[in-house]
Amino acid sequence: MTEPTLPALYLASTSTYRRQLLSKLAAQFHTAKPDVDETPLANESAEQLVQRLAIAKAQTIATALNSGLVIGSDQVAVFDNDIIGKPLTAENALTQLRRFSGNCVTFLTGLALVNAQSGNVQVIVEPFNVSFRTLTDAEIIAYIDKEQPLDCAGSFKSEGLGISLFSKLSGDDPNSLIGLPLIRLNQMLLNEGVNVLLS
Repeated sequence: MTEPTLPALYLASTSTYRRQLLSKLAAQFHTAKPDVDETPLANESAEQLVQRLAIAKAQTIATALNSGLVIGSDQVAVFDNDIIGKPLTAENALTQLRRFSGNCVTFLTGLALVNAQSGNVQVIVEPFNVSFRTLTDAEIIAYIDKEQPLDCAGSFKSEGLGISLFSKLSGDDPNSLIGLPLIRLNQMLLNEGVNVLLS
């Protein structure tokens, strides 16, 4: 009896963090950088933004394929009704972490799976809450200097030293905080007839 083969999997991202997460579910997959404008639309909520971008990223790659399953993902942090993106500079990271000190920040991760052959689209938005302990400027500056979290929404890496900034984490899937909700992705793959344990 032969094991079923996994359809070609494509990750519409070149993020190191997302590649590492996906490798927990699939030993082999392709990565591609989607050319998608990530600018929020007028009056677009954070939920609408990450859902739209996750689909757009996956569909951008899927349109060039005849078959395969394409994973798209996008993430933002939301605090005090503001969408918080990547800081890109140490100064911005300091500003973000000062705002978060002693407060709860919600991370929203949009996840889409597009079947390139059928055109079927599955999409969800996965929330995850991060409660920050009260931080001193010295702690924030030392953290930014040690980990350089400038390409991470919210200015931290929860898989690294960023964990020292928190008092509590709450959500269904800790992987979603890093950018790819694997529990929901696994269910999407099952919906497409793909069982990673049996493939």
